[in-house]
Amino acid sequence: MKKIFLLAMLTVLGVTTSNAQETKKAKAPADVKTAAPKLEGAGMVFETETIDYGTIEHNAEGTRKFVFTNNGNKPLIISNTQGSCGCTVPTTPKDPIAPGAKGEIGVHYATDRIGAFTKTVTVTSNAEGQPTKVLTIKGNVLPDPAPATPVVPKS
Repeated sequence: MKKIFLLAMLTVLGVTTSNAQETKKAKAPADVKTAAPKLEGAGMVFETETIDYGTIEHNAEGTRKFVFTNNGNKPLIISNTQGSCGCTVPTTPKDPIAPGAKGEIGVHYATDRIGAFTKTVTVTSNAEGQPTKVLTIKGNVLPDPAPATPVVPKS
C-alpha cells in the first residue's frame, strides 16, 4: 500500500512540475524582445515614417516629432533636414546620435493654412544604405467656425 501511495504522489508531483515548466516555456518567447540588428556603420530606424495630424483646428499647435534609433555600430550624423515647402520647418539634431541611442527630428507645420495637406521632410545623414530618407506629415486644418449672426428682435 505504501508503494502505491508513493507512486501516486510521485506521478502527481511529476505532472505538476511538467506543467509548470511547460507554462514557463510558453511564456518565454513573449517576454523576449528582439533588438534591431546592428549595422556596420551608422543606421537610422524610425518609429514611424508618417505623422498624421488628423483633423485639427485652424492655428492649432503644429509641432510634432519623428523619433528614431541609431541601429548601427557607429555614430549617426544628420547633416541636413529639408521641408518640402516653407510651411513645413524641420529641426536637425546638432550632435551625433550614438549607436543604440534615440534621437528626434522635430517638424512644425504652419496650421494657419486651411485644408488638407501632405508634406515631406527629407533627411540627409551618414546612415549606411540610406543617406537620404523621406518622411511624411499629413492632416487637415479646419476653417474657423462662422460667427453666429445676431438675432434681431422684431418690433
